Amino acid sequence: MTSVRQLATEIVAREGGFVNDPDDPGGATNFGVTIHTLRRLRPGQQIGVNDVRALTREDAIGIYIEHYFNRPRIAELPEPLWATVFDMYVNAGANAVRILQRLFVQMGLEIAVDGVIGPQTIAAAHRAHEMAPAHLVDAYGIARRDYYYSLADRRPASRKYARRRDGGKGGWIRRAEEFIAPRFHLSDADHRARTKGWG
Repeated sequence: MTSVRQLATEIVAREGGFVNDPDDPGGATNFGVTIHTLRRLRPGQQIGVNDVRALTREDAIGIYIEHYFNRPRIAELPEPLWATVFDMYVNAGANAVRILQRLFVQMGLEIAVDGVIGPQTIAAAHRAHEMAPAHLVDAYGIARRDYYYSLADRRPASRKYARRRDGGKGGWIRRAEEFIAPRFHLSDADHRARTKGWG
């Protein structure tokens, strides 16, 4: 079993170091921790870009474990879902849970799509895993990938995260596919067809 700390360490590596991209709604970010997150976690302090830049890898790992794994109750989901839901929660907050809840609804389970892991979602997750133990993680990864594409459909400034300049898969799509079995990865041609309408 991979420890939660190891999962957090992998997420920090995936997120990379300090960036301050004007097209990123998160603003200044270091190891994936945004300036908005830091302001929320340090109320009463004047948090600026330099505070984000000063974050260490260990700071980020601790933030992720406490605020993106423990508090959202990811540990109460079936263990095979931990890595992908944790990774997506860091990347998309409560939308990570909404994606999962929508998947359960598509599987015929009655559940509110509210972005909160409560008793209803926990029970649905275990039921869904019993229904499709070999496919649930892939199905969630595919739903993540679809979420990224739809986000880029709606927000042209975000398309560079889903599609590289040469037309290949961008970081968002590659990230989702890290959690999908290779047989379900989109081919380069499929990806280009999916993004063709972006111009």
